[in-house]
Amino acid sequence: MEIITVSFFGHRYLNNTCHIENVLKEHIYLLLRSGKYIEFLIGRNGEFDIFTASVIRQMQRKLDYGNSSLTLVLPYMTAEYKQNEQSFLSYYDDVEICQQSSAAHFKSAIYIRNKYIIDRSDVVYFWLEHYSGGAFEAFKYAEKTGKKIIDLANDRLLNN
Repeated sequence: MEIITVSFFGHRYLNNTCHIENVLKEHIYLLLRSGKYIEFLIGRNGEFDIFTASVIRQMQRKLDYGNSSLTLVLPYMTAEYKQNEQSFLSYYDDVEICQQSSAAHFKSAIYIRNKYIIDRSDVVYFWLEHYSGGAFEAFKYAEKTGKKIIDLANDRLLNN
């Protein structure tokens, strides 16, 4: 079975979550119904990340295909993870600590982790409502590397 690695990036704070949820459900449904094994990579540094992980889990349960996994990629070991490791491991299929970012200065760790996730991805989904911040920096990096990009906020494919 072919494996497709997919990642999601968006802003720390969300507006209009009902609309975002509907768009995410539509795209995740299509991914899960593709007949391929989907490896979802996600961070946990804002509302979009947590919201997207929840929608992925919801769709996985609804479709019950068993053709996907949800991996949390942390930029470094966090106190939250250490204190709640079992809870994280029961929610995510896998939790990784990005080695490159964990060795870097903490101010650059999330950007380095995001680059690592993008480099591993076949397709990168973005929800961008403004052109600043970490999600936008990740978008610029994905564009520069020529990754297949799906702009969820505007429902369009970039860098085909």
